[in-house]
Amino acid sequence: MSASPYELVIANGLFFDGRGSPPQVRHLGILDGRVAALSEAPLPHGPGTRVVDATGRWVMPGFIDLHTHYDAEVELAPSLSESVRHGVTSVMVGSCSLSLAVGTPEDLADQFCRVEAIPYDAVRALLEREKDWDSLGGYLSHLDGLPLGPNVGSFVGHSAIRAYVMGLERSLDERVKPSAQELRRMEALLHEGLDAGYAGLSIMTLRWDKMGGNRDIRSRPLPSTFASWSEYRRFTRILRERRRVFQGVPDITTKVNVLLFLWESMGLFRQPLKTTVISMMDTRANRGIHWQVGLLSRFFNRMLRADFRWQALPEIFDLWSDGIDLVVFEEFGAGAAALHLQEAAERRRLLEDPAYRAHFKRQWKSRLLPKVFHRDFNQSEVLKAPDPSLVGRSFADIARERGQDVVDTFLDLVARHGPELRWYTVMGNDRPRALESIVSHPDVLIGFSDAGAHLRNMAHYNFPLRMLRLVREADKRGEPVMPVERAVHRLTGEIADWLGLDAGTLAPGRRADVVVLDPERLGAELDTPRESPVEGFDGFVRLVNQNGGAVETVLINGRLAVHGGAPVPELGRERGFGRVLRVGSGPVQTLVEESRPSGTPPTRVPA
Repeated sequence: MSASPYELVIANGLFFDGRGSPPQVRHLGILDGRVAALSEAPLPHGPGTRVVDATGRWVMPGFIDLHTHYDAEVELAPSLSESVRHGVTSVMVGSCSLSLAVGTPEDLADQFCRVEAIPYDAVRALLEREKDWDSLGGYLSHLDGLPLGPNVGSFVGHSAIRAYVMGLERSLDERVKPSAQELRRMEALLHEGLDAGYAGLSIMTLRWDKMGGNRDIRSRPLPSTFASWSEYRRFTRILRERRRVFQGVPDITTKVNVLLFLWESMGLFRQPLKTTVISMMDTRANRGIHWQVGLLSRFFNRMLRADFRWQALPEIFDLWSDGIDLVVFEEFGAGAAALHLQEAAERRRLLEDPAYRAHFKRQWKSRLLPKVFHRDFNQSEVLKAPDPSLVGRSFADIARERGQDVVDTFLDLVARHGPELRWYTVMGNDRPRALESIVSHPDVLIGFSDAGAHLRNMAHYNFPLRMLRLVREADKRGEPVMPVERAVHRLTGEIADWLGLDAGTLAPGRRADVVVLDPERLGAELDTPRESPVEGFDGFVRLVNQNGGAVETVLINGRLAVHGGAPVPELGRERGFGRVLRVGSGPVQTLVEESRPSGTPPTRVPA
């Protein structure tokens, strides 16, 4: 057999291009990290060509996770294999105003670790040991030097640049407003970041995300929450002008200020502002809210020329908690007071204090205070406890047996067992029809996994597979939600195009980020998490997803990253897989070989 012009051939797969075109059986030829051929006929291959037989499999672009907090994990374990093994080939960091791009190690660890529920000591030690950058451009250059697993893009984090310019203490003081010079400096940093290829700016307006660490600033809200909207608008003018993305977290407890995000996105008599916020969800605490916010965004996008997108997950939003260590308890003052205390003995004394309990109970049961968490202990299940008689029961059931108020039962158990009491609940997206309407909504971007954060509390790493299963199962029932090709588009090209990333599409000349999966294995195992140590975090154990072997092969920049369902040993240890995604750098023109009649010259297509 003659030598092949391709390093790797994916043969006989049902091919999805990431643009929403109907799938067709095709053969892909990969050369120099790009798709060199897309053919109806079999492609030649020689002794040195790796061949992946994709008969009966789906072949599609690598998935994009637009909302992660991998900022710390990528330093310790750059393979990010927990996402890659589910077919995610591109991730975005710098979300929710948080970034490790600028600032001191202590300031950054204090901003990042409590909010995202990751080990403080490991992150601070890492930054003190490894951080040799102190500019936005320098940070991307640093990432470029890591043996990245997936491709990585970033937002500029507003909390990070605000603390960097003003000093952390001043940035967290309600009475202090940034000076004109400080505002100009922040604007200059944003321009610097956009010039370097950041996708946009992320901000935070939700005050139940708190500072960590051991200084007096512990438990204050993040720096970004102290900014006024006049400060934010100085940045949105830049983003609007440069057509970059404004990512934000609204005050989801009161929900009112989401109108400000919508208004900012509006494009009447001006350029629309690309704006995305979390999250459209069918929550148990506010049934029907997804329908209301969906109508609101439709009105702004269609009638007021906004460019607004909700982020949404295509799956049940469930939570696991060790004792009271769960971010939703930051939502009200009594819960935040308990989480403020780091020492187990101090926290136990607080939880046992009668005055504190009365305060906690009033807030927990209040019908006047807005809430996101349902606060219904009937909807809970104890998974693990030193007392085995508790396991498999709800807190409400245990309280009835004891003849006790359920809040007292909960506080008793948390005080006694602390983080050894592990329990489970569901926040939302538990009604199939409502979930199907969410993933079909035109103003939604599919994402918001929070991968790399809340390591003990959530496991949404495999959300693209759950999206494909949802669509496939609806079709098998005879109640189609959308064609599979549209679902693939929602997970790939749609996100990439909106963010401005060179990703998400398979075509001759485009980068070969490819997933090969078996649709018959998109089953119940997708919903079954297990516990696994996090590489580099000193044995810290997190929840990870299983995928039942659905994802068989993943290529990143044409290089085999997952083979036989498992990440290859070189992933995260050798360079040549993922690269930094820079918005605005523009695709290159690449000479590619397409299937064509003999004698026809090759064409040049945008990469």
